[in-house]
Amino acid sequence: MAGCKITVLKRTFHQDLVNAYKTEEAVERLTACTVFRDNQEFMIENPWAPPEGFCPWAWADIRQYVMTAFNGGKFPGADPANTAIACCTDGVRPVIFKVEGIAESDEA
Repeated sequence: MAGCKITVLKRTFHQDLVNAYKTEEAVERLTACTVFRDNQEFMIENPWAPPEGFCPWAWADIRQYVMTAFNGGKFPGADPANTAIACCTDGVRPVIFKVEGIAESDEA
């Protein structure tokens, strides 16, 4: 594998969970994640470090998928097999990512 691409598929927000489990102050200020935007793409050339501007918490959550895709691994049941759908673990406003391995021939 020559690399990996991460695409932000969707930023979600669960107002019902915020209302039920967050403080009044948090209810007033929380929104969908502001670090990412939908359809944002990141090309990974070094799987050991997050790309510039990438949320460190999200990187920690999806890093194992990045390493697998970067190194040519396959994800059981995935179509295509070198692609995984992963998300950060923010329970009230998770971000959903597509992580896909890029072969050298794909880059040309």
